[in-house]
Amino acid sequence: MRVALIISAILLCFTTVSPGKGVHAKETAPTPYQDRMRLYEKVEAVTQVPWYYLAAIDQYERNIRLVRRDLPKPDGLLGIYFRPEVWAGAANPNPSEENPAIIQFFNGIGVDGNGDGKASLKSDEDVLYTMANYLLSYGVDHDNIKIGLWNYYKHDRTVGSIATYAKLYRHFGRLDLDKRVFPVPLYSNHSYRSTWGDRRGWGGRRIHEGTDIFANYGVPVRATCYGVVEIKGWNKFGGWRIGIRDINNTYHYFAHLSGFAKDIHVGQIVEPGMVIGGVGSTGYGPPGTSGKFPPHLHYGMYKDNGKTEWSFDPYPHLARWKQLERIELRKKK
Repeated sequence: MRVALIISAILLCFTTVSPGKGVHAKETAPTPYQDRMRLYEKVEAVTQVPWYYLAAIDQYERNIRLVRRDLPKPDGLLGIYFRPEVWAGAANPNPSEENPAIIQFFNGIGVDGNGDGKASLKSDEDVLYTMANYLLSYGVDHDNIKIGLWNYYKHDRTVGSIATYAKLYRHFGRLDLDKRVFPVPLYSNHSYRSTWGDRRGWGGRRIHEGTDIFANYGVPVRATCYGVVEIKGWNKFGGWRIGIRDINNTYHYFAHLSGFAKDIHVGQIVEPGMVIGGVGSTGYGPPGTSGKFPPHLHYGMYKDNGKTEWSFDPYPHLARWKQLERIELRKKK
């Protein structure tokens, strides 16, 4: 009996009670999101650089490294990457130098973030603290952080993207902002197929950079992701259109709208499923032109690698989002 009680006590140490269920369940391991958040908050406590800016920079660099061939793919907790010559100093004969004093002598950027006496590119804490330390030299308020980012990246779009991510992280207070939904309600009468790359002739020969979703006039058009509205207004090709950038640096383009949802504006934060407008047939002319083609939503997706932007086929993503949304709806029944 005594042995049984000891064994039970040991097992209890490795289990946790799920709130409201009254049963034992294995303690879940921390997710990468939780591990990164702890690191962001730890460095924020030391430097006062807001965690959501550290998270935004990390996310931007993760996105860039995934689409650039000239950069190594992320292999650790963080996506932030410093080239060895930047970390250790351009004139340093040893690009893998980890002595903070020598790195500083050669005007390298690397610093010791975890107190082990080394400034290592292999240490997540050293890497994140180094980025925070760089920003700290400019200031920890929004405007000065943007100045520091511009001086580091020398690219307006990059600074804008990082500011967008920071805005999203600050608003939602979490990192897991990956949910997606289909751009029109599943119950609506609609049809679509892969039309990316098809020829278009109005306004000059060009390719179709999106998928057309045909639906009745006025059917609600929904934000497909967590993001920020970058563009709203008229385009002679797309008519009334809205552009939204998400946390993965994907730009979502909604065109030929009949109009916009009330109070929708540039800079607004949106969530998956939020109505942003209605299906229409606007475009192919000056503001207000409508009816030159059947009502439909043109949905486009674009990627940015820090240098150029390009479109890619949204159809596989739309099909997947529709499938996932159907599964989620069935779970709620």
